[in-house]
Amino acid sequence: MKKHFPLLVKITLIAIYVIFLAGSVVRMTGSGMGCPDWPKCFGYYIPPTSEEQITWQPNKDYKKGMIIVKDEALFVAEKDLKTATEFNLNNWSKYTKHNYAKFNKLHTWTEYINRLSSALAGIPFLLLVITCFSFWKENKKITLITLGAFALMLFEAWLGKTVVDTNLKPTVITIHMVAGLFIVALLLWLLHIVNKKPFDPTQGDKLKYNSVFNKLLIVSVVFSLIQIALGTQVRQFIDEQVRLYGFEHKQYSLLNPSFKFYFHRSFTIAIVLVNLAMFYLNQIKNLGYNLVNWIVFLIFLETITGILMYYAEFPLGTQAIHLLAGSVLFGLQFYLLLQSRKS
Repeated sequence: MKKHFPLLVKITLIAIYVIFLAGSVVRMTGSGMGCPDWPKCFGYYIPPTSEEQITWQPNKDYKKGMIIVKDEALFVAEKDLKTATEFNLNNWSKYTKHNYAKFNKLHTWTEYINRLSSALAGIPFLLLVITCFSFWKENKKITLITLGAFALMLFEAWLGKTVVDTNLKPTVITIHMVAGLFIVALLLWLLHIVNKKPFDPTQGDKLKYNSVFNKLLIVSVVFSLIQIALGTQVRQFIDEQVRLYGFEHKQYSLLNPSFKFYFHRSFTIAIVLVNLAMFYLNQIKNLGYNLVNWIVFLIFLETITGILMYYAEFPLGTQAIHLLAGSVLFGLQFYLLLQSRKS
């Protein structure tokens, strides 16, 4: 397993980005509360497919922990039971963590797939943790970084529960997103270490260090973190507008936005300038950082999708692309920073 450790890191990293993609689809479709409880969904391991399954009915069997909707409220079965002709409150306890009591099959299954992707990502992560101990004598840093990333993954799982329990509280969503980016950073750091090749004096170092480029790179990483955090706040505002006006009125999604939206939009200019300066330095100094080209492309993609969302009323898929491109952009910038510091 030790020789396959770099491959395991890559698989885990891909799995994390799949979670980002699934999460972006959840936000795009407004499915964050598709499952009102966690880790189950309406008390089921496999979510319900019809409203009938979660609506109280007479002469029906319910298992302990199953959730029903009655009188626009959620109730949890206290024990295994079969209902009589009348609703008996003694058999049920009211769900009090939040008051969201709606069922939408699309939202429920979108959120369930998001959770399923997170659970599946745990498999390569567990293999990574098991394997990392074989590096303890050779390089303790590998073991410690792996354990740190796994601890953050467990923290993310708890945050996922908190997001649902707080009915999509904006602050919790922002922390959830930023913590995910820190997991990406740790995995990339791990990949950088295990992929490290000895310096060959006959070939020379293809990557050249430049102090100004390195400083700009640090700024670009920090700017991306700030921009992504702001983006989650803007997305929350859009969610609230959707709840207020409905999905059929997308033109109202950014009606009277807060200062955060305008700052998020204008801050793009600073991000573009910093990264274009990096691209320029890389070209004229012949530094050899090919990742800069991909970074510029992703920033272009981020800008285009942002413009489309604002002026074209959120075309299908643009939100998911926007969020995923932002998280990949941060990853590339961070890995480029590792390359620059190494050189």
